[in-house]
Amino acid sequence: MRILMGMMLVFVFLSSEAQILEPAKWSYQVSEKEVNIGDEIELIFNAAIDPDWYLYSSDFDPDLGPMLTEFTFEPDKSYTLVGDIEPINPKEKYDEIWEGRVTYFKLHGQFRQKVKITGTHPSIKGSYSYQVCSDVDGKCIPFEDTFVFDQINVASEGDADASDTPAIETRDLKLPMASADLSDQEKTDSLLQQGKEESKKSLLKTRDVNSPYSLLSFMIIAFLAGLAALFTPCVFPMIPMTVTFFTGKSKNRARGIRNALIYGFSIVIIYTLIGSVVAPFMGPEVANELATNWLPNLIFFIIFVVFALSFFGLFEITLPSSWVNKADQQADKGGFSGIFFMAFTLVLVSFSCTGPIVGSILVEAAGGQILKPILGMFAFAMAFAIPFTLFAIFPEWLSTLPKSGGWLNSVKVVLGFIELAFAFKFISIADQAYHWGILDREVYLAIWIVIFAMLGLYLLGKIRLPHDSATEVVSVPKLILAMAVFSFVVYLIPGMFGAPLKALAGYLPPLSTHDFNLMQANRNSDTDEEKLCDQPKYSDFLHFPHGIRGYFDYEQALACAKEQNKPLFIDFTGHGCVNCREMEARVWSDDEVLKRLKNDFVVLALYVDDKTELPEAEWYTSGYDQKVKKTIGKQNADLQIRQYNNNAQPFYVIVDPNEQVLAEPQSYDLSVTNFVSFLDAGLEAFRK
Repeated sequence: MRILMGMMLVFVFLSSEAQILEPAKWSYQVSEKEVNIGDEIELIFNAAIDPDWYLYSSDFDPDLGPMLTEFTFEPDKSYTLVGDIEPINPKEKYDEIWEGRVTYFKLHGQFRQKVKITGTHPSIKGSYSYQVCSDVDGKCIPFEDTFVFDQINVASEGDADASDTPAIETRDLKLPMASADLSDQEKTDSLLQQGKEESKKSLLKTRDVNSPYSLLSFMIIAFLAGLAALFTPCVFPMIPMTVTFFTGKSKNRARGIRNALIYGFSIVIIYTLIGSVVAPFMGPEVANELATNWLPNLIFFIIFVVFALSFFGLFEITLPSSWVNKADQQADKGGFSGIFFMAFTLVLVSFSCTGPIVGSILVEAAGGQILKPILGMFAFAMAFAIPFTLFAIFPEWLSTLPKSGGWLNSVKVVLGFIELAFAFKFISIADQAYHWGILDREVYLAIWIVIFAMLGLYLLGKIRLPHDSATEVVSVPKLILAMAVFSFVVYLIPGMFGAPLKALAGYLPPLSTHDFNLMQANRNSDTDEEKLCDQPKYSDFLHFPHGIRGYFDYEQALACAKEQNKPLFIDFTGHGCVNCREMEARVWSDDEVLKRLKNDFVVLALYVDDKTELPEAEWYTSGYDQKVKKTIGKQNADLQIRQYNNNAQPFYVIVDPNEQVLAEPQSYDLSVTNFVSFLDAGLEAFRK
């Protein structure tokens, strides 16, 4: 049965011909092809990049994680390098996954290297390696290839007219490290990763700021913000006043309803126009700049703090009274235009309460599509306008509204606490980008714990702010809300000692900034670990998460699996693989997964992007691409391609000591249940 299953799985792998993915094509040219000895020319490397893919540049911190584009030139007496390779106008952004600034190219990339010609018949040869990533499914794939510039002619002395026509050599991209079978990837979802040093943020994040899902979520948040704005002192009292105006001045109920609908639509149009004005400044390219630079994030932090202080009652943010008066005069003229300006007057009058909320929505819209601020303002306005319209249609509902009072100011103050808490998200981004070390995870959490604890005390009446009225009893809604706030504070407290707080992962600094991680210390001291056959090779610089012990060399792990008569769990991973880290943090950390990995398997991690060069005796020439594999990473990548016809990471395989595949390989899937089922299927097949 085991042999039959192995044959079937092998057939699945080999039944379809591997499709070579070519997200980029390279061409090379020289700035001048007719030169004299002593001339300096530029070698130009052009990369044509497919839509929805991007190529990492060469000028960011190599220790950050993603794979840089690198060029290596073979030494030759006919030329010398002048300076370093220079990327031409790459884009730049702050990557929250890698916690640093990265540079990259979209659609087209160019690199230039100056060389000085020092001999006749120059032949400039070398190699380059790089990584391309998909914006659609998040996979990243490493590539390497060679180049040759052999069309440079050294003119006779005195005959040195340089031709303006560049010598161009075009080559299709080779895939020595990363040939992938697309159909296999579709079966196992392994399209969602990278090969050499996966650095993708969009995929990983699991959250694409331009996806329909995230836009819908943003619109829901904006809609809820519109509802919250209704319960502020500037807006709530306006509802009965406005409804009474329409019902009192209209000759019949039908006309009153018509005017109320026009009024509501006018509010929607006004706020949507605000979003449309802002939209051109909020597109993806601008968003990258905003996320990269410390200054915009610092400005956003200050804006949110100012909004919070305004809600606390320190001062009011108001528009010039002349604007309000002019709009009010237009509203008195009547007709459709009068109704529109009446809506405009409401927008202006309520600005001191709605302004901070609207500003917050527009700030949050920075980072998405151009449509994002428009849709955000549309959703906000819909929530804001619906009550005015509904109460005008059904005026008898007015009697159900609570009376205005001190509770309206409490709504403002609660919003102020929330604004203040989220302000620190922006200063945290700048702190991580420039490694200031001001807002480490525990400092950030301490601030949030204090803010929300004070919010809870405020709701219980223990703290009073300038516009609050005295009260001796706590209302039931305030009590319930205070209980929810204190529950949130209790949830935050374990984070001070290293608890992951997965529900807040997108808002907190990474765990790597946490100086005192008691959770990790306890896990590392766990003595219930798997026994190894011998000391793992490369364990001085390669490590497993969560206290797992295993191997980093295929032959050594396979020998141990035979000795212990256990199945071998193979993890094809990478230092720069975002999805790998996500799987380790969110799936491997589960107790059921850890129990199986520690007790039932020999665990092997094969890093496909490790650049450690092996002793020459361990080099070999690959039967796949006929290239010599000299490093740990290249040999592991070659093994994955040759043996499993796959090149993406993470990629998980379970084999028996005879190297027979026991279960269908898995890739990026954050379902713990699916991963446990995968492990159990491998164990069950092994025991048959």
